[in-house]
Amino acid sequence: EKKPQSAEQYGDKGPFHNETPIEWTPQKRDAFSRALEKVKKSFPRKIPFYPDGKKRSTGREIHSTNPNNPEEIIGIVGAAGATEVEQALAAARAAWPEWRDTVAARRSEYLFKAAAIVRAKRHELAALLVCECGKNWSEAQAEICEATDCLEYYGREMIRLGSPKNIIRIPGEESQLIYTAKGVGAVITPWNFPLAISVGMSAAAIVTGNTVIYKPSSLSPVTGAAVYNLFKEAGLPPGIFNFMPGSGNEIGNLLTTHPDVDFIAFTGSRKVGLEIIAKAGKTPEGAGSIKKVIAEMGGKNAIIVDADADLDEAVGHIVQSAFGYQGQKCSACSRLVVLEENYDKFVIRFKHAVETLVTGPSEDPKTDVGAVIDAAARDRIMQYIETGKQEGTLLVEHGADHVQGHFVPPTVFVDIDPESRLTREEIFGPVVCIMKVNDFDEALAVANDTSYALTGGVFSRSPANIEKACRNFQVGNLYINRAITGALVQRHPFGGFKMSGTGSKAMGPDYLPRFMSARTIVENTFRSGFAPMDGEQ
Repeated sequence: EKKPQSAEQYGDKGPFHNETPIEWTPQKRDAFSRALEKVKKSFPRKIPFYPDGKKRSTGREIHSTNPNNPEEIIGIVGAAGATEVEQALAAARAAWPEWRDTVAARRSEYLFKAAAIVRAKRHELAALLVCECGKNWSEAQAEICEATDCLEYYGREMIRLGSPKNIIRIPGEESQLIYTAKGVGAVITPWNFPLAISVGMSAAAIVTGNTVIYKPSSLSPVTGAAVYNLFKEAGLPPGIFNFMPGSGNEIGNLLTTHPDVDFIAFTGSRKVGLEIIAKAGKTPEGAGSIKKVIAEMGGKNAIIVDADADLDEAVGHIVQSAFGYQGQKCSACSRLVVLEENYDKFVIRFKHAVETLVTGPSEDPKTDVGAVIDAAARDRIMQYIETGKQEGTLLVEHGADHVQGHFVPPTVFVDIDPESRLTREEIFGPVVCIMKVNDFDEALAVANDTSYALTGGVFSRSPANIEKACRNFQVGNLYINRAITGALVQRHPFGGFKMSGTGSKAMGPDYLPRFMSARTIVENTFRSGFAPMDGEQ
């Protein structure tokens, strides 16, 4: 007979702590170099997919290549179609009732096991990110920390949310708020953080009692397979997490419109996000619920440099914010708004700092800026750069003679019209525009003059201006006197509004409830009528 589950049997995991970033000691460098060599020997990996926990093949394939060396094939991954989507949805729907009813602490245990596996495979997973996604050593290792943190934090959060909460106590009545899983969800993830975002979104959906169809980006399917294997190795039962690589147009559209999908968690471009929201809003015949969409869709992020800013501090943080991972972060800085008192001094220092960036292949530990993700991204970004040369003044185009892979030179423009495409559209590459303003109010107006609202930053020593920015800078994450990238789990709940997303804050206490439905249970605790005493019949 199956014994009932209780939270107590799983023990107290203690408070959450962020994973410690790697320190590049000689020993750690050697260990990671060996991991890179070992991982590269495993290429090209042949990877099937598992729509219902069983190995399948359609004869269709996705070829993943190294952005820094497109001749190197990282993996050949089986691609799913409509039939496999139906198989996966059937498996997920069948597995859902038992998983939903599994005690929250038990579900959290799978996340804690997965976190331990990530730690044990830290170098191997980071090496895969270097090769498949073009991350430099430090960026890849930082993503390992974020993935681990999401698993540990969401596991603890679900234990906290898993017990009924008393709303208010009054004589004769007990009112409780409880959370229940939504059902079957589609998790559609991007290539730029293919481990951390995939793990975070999937873990949130799984630990809250949902089952998942996981569609990784076609540009990082080998890392997507690693995410699937991570949860499989943690012992997650079949049907709960279903790996579904394939075409975004085909698979993504099917999942978005399918009546058996209860919610969609998406991170990616504004264009695709808005298409998902529009399609999900049309409830198909036979649907059991109104589809919920949890979407993060990018930004056009600005940093304000005040008249009294510490320029030495500002320059270093801004270079990291703009050019870390080639500017391929939704949180990256692409607009600089500088007050005229500091403008000339700042521009000179910023130019020199950008020119010190080391460009080259991401596998080289010295590299700061490597290749962008693929040829299409390179060509699109280079078109923006050509537009900038026509509409503004080129300040820096650093490393333009570097031709290996899909390389785009770190580029800075000045004298750009605030109405230019370069200041209005998300470029998603190593391109920054600097704009001069007269005062702090104008700086805020320019920074807010965008349809996005994701991240923003201010470098200032003025308490009054900092307070004004806190009130009026319209972004989901505002950073004062620090970089605007590198959000940390629990410490910096992350997400934007306007055209940057649906307002959810990943990595914080507001996130898991987005994957559940709240229920209120009210009981009259007064008793009336005959109640027999002990021993009476």
